[in-house]
Amino acid sequence: MTIKHYFLVLFIMFIFGSSYPVNKLALDTSLPPMLAGSLRMFILFICLLPFCDFKIPNKKYFFPLISFSLSMGFGVIFFLNLSLGKATFVAPIIIGAQLAIPFAILASSIFLSEKVNTKQWLLILISFFGIFLIGYDPNLKGEIYAIFLCGVSAFFYGIANVLSRYIKEIDVKFTNMIMGLTGFITILLFSIFSEGNTVNHLLNIDINTWLLLLHNGISVSVIAHTSMFYLYKFYSVNKVMPFYSLFPIFGLILTFFIFGEIPSLLSAIGGIIVIISVYLLQKIR
Repeated sequence: MTIKHYFLVLFIMFIFGSSYPVNKLALDTSLPPMLAGSLRMFILFICLLPFCDFKIPNKKYFFPLISFSLSMGFGVIFFLNLSLGKATFVAPIIIGAQLAIPFAILASSIFLSEKVNTKQWLLILISFFGIFLIGYDPNLKGEIYAIFLCGVSAFFYGIANVLSRYIKEIDVKFTNMIMGLTGFITILLFSIFSEGNTVNHLLNIDINTWLLLLHNGISVSVIAHTSMFYLYKFYSVNKVMPFYSLFPIFGLILTFFIFGEIPSLLSAIGGIIVIISVYLLQKIR
């Protein structure tokens, strides 16, 4: 990988890592988590809309495209925002999101009949053990539900990873535009019926909160993801994927500076176990 691309991938991982503390800052303004997730998907949809070719895909792609859109646009964002809304500490959520990789490998073995070798099974079990250590931390007893919701989000991310392979022939911009539209509508409906007062919440969003939402909607969902696809033009997935283990490190550093969070020894050990095991899993892939 060239020096230019190394700097690019570091920038991308920094943006990905910033997503969690920035999202938490937005939710701390009393913005309901479902509505925040819906607005993030709406921003993604609006940004990609002008660049999409509105060619109806082949019928064989309808089901996997809708399934991918529901998994990624609804499942991932919906449960991640609920998780951050419930969480007092952001660091465990950043670590828990790493479970998306083990879930993706397990889903691939079920739906794509891809072999999971003994080393992969061992690393998957080790990664879940790391999460268990974090959940066992007495300082995080009140965070168990938030960590569980993060695990559900990671599960949907793993499913979306598998479903994306069924629609790889479709233009990425169109796929993500449909995903943004699907996520916006479905999460907004849940927000309207569960959180209520939608119009009042929208009217009360100040400029600072909008900037936080735009960061996740544009910087993370559009710029960072698009840049990753740019790198895939030059390098194989196996070459790029291990760098994903950097984003929780950037996220944890930002969480320290923004919220002053210092993980306990048990959480730090669990986090290190998860990050290293997931990194090795991606190297095998």
